[in-house]
Amino acid sequence: MKYDVVIIGAGLGGLECGYTLSKNGLNVCVLEQSPVLGGCLQTFHRKGNTYDTGFHYIGGLAEGQHLNRLFSYFQLMDLPWKKLDENCFDEVIFHGESYAFANGYERFIDTLAAKFPHQKENLKQYIATLSEIGRNIFNSFSPRSAEEFFQSKAFTQSAYDFLNETISDPLLRNVLAGTSLKMELHPEKLPLYIYAQINDSFIQSAWRIEGGGMQIAQKLAQHITSQGGTVRTKAAVIELIEENGVITRAKLSNGEEVEGTTFISNIHPVKTLDLVKESKVIRNIYKRRIGNIPNTYGMFTANLRLKPHMVPYLNRNQYIYETDNIWSYYEYKENQKKNCVLVSYQTPEKGEETTCNIDLLTPMTWKEVAQWEETSIMKRGADYEKMKETNAQECIEIASKWIPMLKDSIEGIYTSTPLTYRDYTGTYQGSAYGIQKDHAQLAYTMLTPKTPVPNLLLTGQNLNLHGVLGVSMTSFFTCAEILGMDKIADELKISKNN
Repeated sequence: MKYDVVIIGAGLGGLECGYTLSKNGLNVCVLEQSPVLGGCLQTFHRKGNTYDTGFHYIGGLAEGQHLNRLFSYFQLMDLPWKKLDENCFDEVIFHGESYAFANGYERFIDTLAAKFPHQKENLKQYIATLSEIGRNIFNSFSPRSAEEFFQSKAFTQSAYDFLNETISDPLLRNVLAGTSLKMELHPEKLPLYIYAQINDSFIQSAWRIEGGGMQIAQKLAQHITSQGGTVRTKAAVIELIEENGVITRAKLSNGEEVEGTTFISNIHPVKTLDLVKESKVIRNIYKRRIGNIPNTYGMFTANLRLKPHMVPYLNRNQYIYETDNIWSYYEYKENQKKNCVLVSYQTPEKGEETTCNIDLLTPMTWKEVAQWEETSIMKRGADYEKMKETNAQECIEIASKWIPMLKDSIEGIYTSTPLTYRDYTGTYQGSAYGIQKDHAQLAYTMLTPKTPVPNLLLTGQNLNLHGVLGVSMTSFFTCAEILGMDKIADELKISKNN
């Protein structure tokens, strides 16, 4: 069978493309190398507990907000979403003090202004900029405003410079950046656009999902199948075969070849280009350009299995820092102890007031694991296991200062590094947020779905904006290359006069 569209990778972006295109009548086949779907949405189970890999919470899911519009389109709003505490969905702990991030613009300002009364007007300006950039996220679908949008200061200014210009109190600047372990806080590179879009969506509303993020992938796959599409696991693509300047087939590891008219890759652009073994249209200069773009750091995660009825569930996230400068942790310093951790609580079963597991996450660069990159799962050696144990204990030590019962409550610890993400989810170098975006080199670091091969498209977090919101938006840009931007605007009910 020859498919209209063959999609490589059943992460969020690949599945969303499969949904949109199959909904529009195209015969779609999604190929996933892993036995399970989802990429970073994957969950795993240990002794009756469910643990998320890369998904922990999302923003902007309430009625009338951006992700609500997108997830309503994808028929995902009936999943078991749980709203986090509106008065403190995120807690930043810095210099031994606790600072609450509240939902809603006015509540957010008032809550922080209670501790920084001299910064209230600056906080208003901060929120005004974030909300303006957030409101304009759909402008890129409108030809009339897209060019102006991408040339605005949201893209050309760094998040770091914006904070320094807007907030005069250095402590508050650190606090505001404190929930940004969900992006790489590089002071010289991170565009204001990424910082603003992501933080704005969470300030609007913040949500967890009961039972794990894998449900998102499973639901999308069910919809694709019901719309006539095909979703296959254990289908590893080892080559994209080019003939006469276009891709004609995807060759699988078992020797099977899957034919298609158009191909979409949801894997990293470097790995995508590596699949095209022989090409008349992909030049080495293009390959070098993509290969030379730096990637963001990865994450070290310690998943803690807890004794029952010991640790109270907190309906918020905690960002705990033992550093003087939140903007410095992106740097790799040899043998430096971990000095920041994101604490994510698993939603308990109904009626329970305690949690059965907690995830501790902290940045980890590829350099920290590169010496083991040629090893495979469960065969990395004693030094690797010792490194993971050391990092886990450092994270536990930080978290336990704010969770008094934590150390005595731990029954088991499961750890993962960027190598784990690479091997289980196919994430290039275990990067948490894909290609590193640079406000000073936007044309170089923000990719379009198009490649030099006219029927080979890209999607996923490496192109534009990462995270659930960013990947969902990017999936529509990719589908627009097939269906047309007017069709996508109509699907999402976006005015062409934006």
